[in-house]
Amino acid sequence: MKTLLIPTDFSATSKHAAEYGYKLAKQIKANVVLCNSVIVPAEIPQAGLVVWPIEEYDTLIENSTDELKKLKSSLTKDSEGFTPAISYVNNAGIVTDVVSDICATMNIDLIVMGTHGSTGLTSFFLGNHSRSMIKYATRALLLVPPTTLFKPVKKIAFATDFNHPEDDLKSIYRLIPIAKLLNAEILVTHIYNENQQNVHFKKWLDEFLTDLSNKADYPHIYYRLVKNTNAENGLDWLCAHGQVDILAMVHRRHNFLYNLVNGSHTQKMARHISIPLLVMRPENHPEAIFADKFLQTEL
Repeated sequence: MKTLLIPTDFSATSKHAAEYGYKLAKQIKANVVLCNSVIVPAEIPQAGLVVWPIEEYDTLIENSTDELKKLKSSLTKDSEGFTPAISYVNNAGIVTDVVSDICATMNIDLIVMGTHGSTGLTSFFLGNHSRSMIKYATRALLLVPPTTLFKPVKKIAFATDFNHPEDDLKSIYRLIPIAKLLNAEILVTHIYNENQQNVHFKKWLDEFLTDLSNKADYPHIYYRLVKNTNAENGLDWLCAHGQVDILAMVHRRHNFLYNLVNGSHTQKMARHISIPLLVMRPENHPEAIFADKFLQTEL
């Protein structure tokens, strides 16, 4: 059975993401684990040690447990169709550490969490939690903006700059089982400007798509070039007009997504984009775990 991990801080944004994740779990017939990271105020350090007051710790854990129970109850009101089993975990620590520990001890296939900041793709990178999770998550990560309205996922856009074509092929192959679970199309997308559209690129692209078609055991893969001199604006247009339900990108050092997270591109992203972002790791990344059972199991 597939399992989605949904971190929450009980804010309106994270509750919205939990609702989205629960409905996604219903669509792919997966179970859900809710988690909350509890930050315990420390007493004044002495001799380099930080001591947590045990009374404070117990109270915060108890409050966290109560909130997790309430969230679970609110999610299970949607009783139509498949009903995911929901469990919950709360531990002390920062969210990235708590999530990593849960992923290391439980069979987690996908992390679903809300974004912070404003709306749209900008908010993926303005919030510290979102940025940290993009960098350090050891599972595939689905970031859900607060404006996203859930609907059955029918089209996943895989955005690439084609700087690592072999890795792109491997990532698309890893994306195919998810698309099968969702009965969704995969739209391989490249934002380009006129300078890139030379004869050599077109020939290489034809060979790439032929290779993908021959090796991928999935007929619902399509390709679209989006002409725009600015990559952010190109993705903005795609998400607004391409009838895309999820945008998937690989997070590797010095690629487009890496620059969005770490560089000046962040402030340029259009604010109205409001679809979830699926962050994938390169296959050869030492912490890239994209749950083999999730990838190999179909409905």
